[in-house]
Amino acid sequence: MKGAGWGDKEGCMSRLLRIQYPGAIYHAMARGVERRKLFGDARDYERFLHELDECVETFAIRLYAFCLFGTHYHLLFETPHGNLSEFMQSLQTRYVIYFNRRHRRWGHLMQGRYKAKLVEGDSYLLRLSRYIHLNPVATRAMLSKAHAERRKALRDYRWSSYRTYVGMGKELKYVSYGPLRALAPDPAKNRRRVYRQYVELGLAETDKEWEEEMKRSPLAIGSSTFVDKVKGWYMDIVEGTEKKEDVSLRRTGEWLGKEDVKDVVLGELHITEEDLLLRRGGGLYRAMLARMLIKYGGWKQREVAAELGLGSGAAISMGVKTLEKKVHKERAWRRAEGRIERKLAQRLKGGTQAHRAR
Repeated sequence: MKGAGWGDKEGCMSRLLRIQYPGAIYHAMARGVERRKLFGDARDYERFLHELDECVETFAIRLYAFCLFGTHYHLLFETPHGNLSEFMQSLQTRYVIYFNRRHRRWGHLMQGRYKAKLVEGDSYLLRLSRYIHLNPVATRAMLSKAHAERRKALRDYRWSSYRTYVGMGKELKYVSYGPLRALAPDPAKNRRRVYRQYVELGLAETDKEWEEEMKRSPLAIGSSTFVDKVKGWYMDIVEGTEKKEDVSLRRTGEWLGKEDVKDVVLGELHITEEDLLLRRGGGLYRAMLARMLIKYGGWKQREVAAELGLGSGAAISMGVKTLEKKVHKERAWRRAEGRIERKLAQRLKGGTQAHRAR
């Protein structure tokens, strides 16, 4: 098939098909067109992080690490629902629209498509997070500086998740810290300190072996077995499709049904379906149900709006924002949301395991 080989100097096609499946972990990276700046000032960085926060919530992404740096950005994340393309397209589109309007420009901002390599996890996930977090002090200018100066620059850098990982900044609600901290050496000790020591060991010398690992495949980062397996999946997709488009290896049963979600939400809020229709108070109940249908049921905002008779996706977005403020201020709502999330996650996990066992 035309285009199915490994054509360019990096050993990959000009337009790689995406491999997507529930639970996939990716290292995604994008650069500004012609290596121009993606972020002009603090306002641009803050807007990208705002959009990242929104998209992580909307698409139920587990974001493990990020670094934004002038002309490019790195993200390390898991897609429990196999929705890489939807997440990345939404994130980049929203930021590009903002950037072009603010800076009175038009046309492409990103250099081609974003890159997204599958990551095996465990030690590869940990080493990749170190690579991402060290990005701000890996430039030629920084490499020539003293160790202490580079360490200070790393700890002071605002636009990555590193400071919040090691306790030098307030943790971000859209970053999942637990998995990486648990993978760090001696996890029984102070996990923030252990992770900081692990990352900052990388300041002493360049990890040549890791750089070779990163270059091994345009599709994946991991052991030879994992890379070969991903390449096999890829070739199966290429041979089985006529169109150059993203292809998902989706399985059925990865989302919860509407009644499952509603059953948990109503039960934990101690309300009935009639309470959802109340003009006073019902708005928060509807917002909680909407949020969980999106996160655990895979619904779009407009679909939830139609289901709940709210007219538009914008109404759902406003309701969810009001709910977030309520959850932030009141312990009772925080606890209720926590119980709902735990039960839905258990049901989702149980359904996935049952499906895999069949």
